[in-house]
Amino acid sequence: MSLSPEHSEHRPLRIVQVGAGGMGRQWISAIDHSGETQLVGLVDLDINVAQAALAEAELTGVHVGRSVEEVLQSTDADAVVNVTIPEAHHAVNVDALFRGLPVLCEKPIAPTLSQALSLAAAAEASGQLLMISQSRRYFNHLSALKAGLPTLGDLGVITTEFFKAPHFGGFREDMRHVLLVDMAIHAFDVARFLLDDDPVSVYCEEFNPKWSWYAHGAAANALFEFEEGARYSYTGSWCSDGHETSWNGRWRINGEHGTALWDGENQPSFELTGDATNPTPTGTEVALMPEEIHGSLAEFVGALRTRAVPSGEVHSNILTLAMVEAAVRSAETGQRVAINEMLEEAYAVALKNETLPAVAEALKAWPHPRTVLGQGG
Repeated sequence: MSLSPEHSEHRPLRIVQVGAGGMGRQWISAIDHSGETQLVGLVDLDINVAQAALAEAELTGVHVGRSVEEVLQSTDADAVVNVTIPEAHHAVNVDALFRGLPVLCEKPIAPTLSQALSLAAAAEASGQLLMISQSRRYFNHLSALKAGLPTLGDLGVITTEFFKAPHFGGFREDMRHVLLVDMAIHAFDVARFLLDDDPVSVYCEEFNPKWSWYAHGAAANALFEFEEGARYSYTGSWCSDGHETSWNGRWRINGEHGTALWDGENQPSFELTGDATNPTPTGTEVALMPEEIHGSLAEFVGALRTRAVPSGEVHSNILTLAMVEAAVRSAETGQRVAINEMLEEAYAVALKNETLPAVAEALKAWPHPRTVLGQGG
C-alpha cells in the first residue's frame, strides 16, 4: 500500500463522497463533524438530491457532480468515501483507486465474492488503500468485550441471538435472504473480530415464519466452524415482536476459564472459573473511541496518516462477505458449505471476467485466494 506523504500532515483529509441518499447524509454529517476531514466534493446521479443533502447539513463550497471524474477535476481530493448501492461499489472503487485515491467503502464490498476478489486485486495493482466500513465493529463496549477475552483462555463457543421486528417497507420486504444478506453480515463480521480468526465452513437453515411480513428468509440459524476450532452460532429473526434484542444482538462467549456476556448495548460481564489465572476484566482500560461510522472514518484517516493497516482493509474483510455467501448457499442447498471451495469458484470467475490487465495480473499472482485473505492476509 503506497500512501502519499501529504496524508501525514495534520490538516483535514479532503474527501469526495459518492452517494447522497439516506446513508449518504449520515456520512456527510460524520465527515463534517470529524475534525480530521473536510468534504470537498459530492457525487450523485441526481444533482438535486446532492444539493438537498448539502443544504440539510448547512454546507457550502462543496463541488457537486454526477461522476467521480467530474468532481475530481474541480477538487484537490485526498480520498473517496463510497456510499453508493452495492451494485455500484466495484465501478466506483476501481475508478477512484486507479485515479490514485484511497477509498473507504460502505459494506458490503460488492454484491458477489468474485467482484470482491477483483477489488482486492485492484487495491494491490493501484497501490491504494481500500477499506470497508463495518461500522458495528466500532462500539466501546464491544472493544471492552474483546479486550477481556484473553482472560477466558481458549475460546470454544460463541453465540449471537438477534431478534427484531422492523417494518421497513420498500425493497427489504421483497428481497431474498433478507436477514442473512442485509443484517447478519454485521454479526458475522463481529464474530471474526472477536475471535481474531476466520471461518472454515457453515451449515445454515433459513425460513419465513407464517406471520412474517417479509417475502423470504426473515429468520435463520447458522453454525460456523473457525480455523482454531471454535464454533460460532447465529440465531436471528426480523419478524420477532417482544423482548427484542439490541441491533447488535445478544452475545455469549465461552472459553476454558469462563464465560462473557454482552447485551449489545451496555458493558459486558465476565464470570471466570476458580482456576482462572487472570482477574475478571472491568473494561475500564479501553480508551473511548468514536463509534459506528464515526469509528470507521477515524480508523481510515489514522491508517492514511500512519500507514497502519486498518481492520476493514479489503483483503481481511472479504471473508465476512464469504460468510454471507456461504450461509446463503447452505440455506439453498441444505448442505454444509466449505469456505475455501467458494473462494476457489469465485476466484475462477474473477479471473474470467476481469477486464483490466493490471488487476488480472495481480489476481494471477495469488497462489490461492486464501493465502492473501482474512486475518492473516
